[in-house]
Amino acid sequence: MTDKRSAPAEAVKAFQRDIDAVRTEVGRVIVGNREIVDAVLTCLLAGGHCLLEGVPGLGKTMLVRTLGRALDLPFSRVQFTPDLMPADILGTQVLVDDERGGKRFEFQRGPIFANLVLADEINRATPKTQSALLEAMQEQSVTVAKKTWSLDQPFFVLATQNPLEMEGTYPLPEAQLDRFFFKVMVPFPKADDLHAILDRTTGTDASEVKTVLTRARILELRALAREVPVARHVQDLAVRVLLATHPDDPSATPKVKRYVRVGASPRGAQAVLLAAKIRALVDGRFAASVDDVRASALPALRHRVILNFEGEAEGVRTDAVLDEILASVKPASA
Repeated sequence: MTDKRSAPAEAVKAFQRDIDAVRTEVGRVIVGNREIVDAVLTCLLAGGHCLLEGVPGLGKTMLVRTLGRALDLPFSRVQFTPDLMPADILGTQVLVDDERGGKRFEFQRGPIFANLVLADEINRATPKTQSALLEAMQEQSVTVAKKTWSLDQPFFVLATQNPLEMEGTYPLPEAQLDRFFFKVMVPFPKADDLHAILDRTTGTDASEVKTVLTRARILELRALAREVPVARHVQDLAVRVLLATHPDDPSATPKVKRYVRVGASPRGAQAVLLAAKIRALVDGRFAASVDDVRASALPALRHRVILNFEGEAEGVRTDAVLDEILASVKPASA
């Protein structure tokens, strides 16, 4: 008879091996940024979507393209520009000849019909076009001309955006931001990383990236992540951190009361908890901890906490508000 405790242990080890294999392949092209790679993989395994923010030239697009090569998933790229229309993403009805010599409308699928979709510089398109992704990201389907098409699983949108202070950008609507599982800030590389980047990109050697994860295996890893148990006091911490982001909640911190207009939605707590489960598996554990919740809070909540006018005028960082919350909200006893 199989020991019930051995099956999770073996599954966790296999999970770690698969994640390490993807990290290795991505690392053949991408220098450093281990935390960024882990955050992107967390979003993929949670069934969510990821928003990468950073100035141009930091390798955001290259990261997505490399990940696409390491995963056995159909990949498409949409370059967002001010003149991009929703039909350019979703697809449209076109008039074609039928077998009887007549005319009929046929749906021509857009680039959204892929498992891995790169929305490059998403905030350079108008809000109308940005909103074309709302249904696809939340409902995993596309509706055109009153007909709905389901998207193949896994469906993963990885969007890049430039900082809002840059010219020619449009802020993403709050509803759009809430569809992203994580918002990840891409830092400028340090001196050692810059040397490594120059060595790789100015020479003649081109790294080959192998496919290491299949579609079926990705779905298995997703299912395993949802099986990870969470103690009540760990889940309670995620709930109380979320509530503390709301200025009208009794647990709100001084910065929240002064600078926050709208706190995070329940999707934020879902993201924190799912990310905590995945972090536990990556670390070789089959149980999420308080530290997992704390480590997942920033990328899961920073885009869901909306500052008021005073906060924006004073240049308050959302991360600073969340840091204060994490310092003030203490976990309950196990």
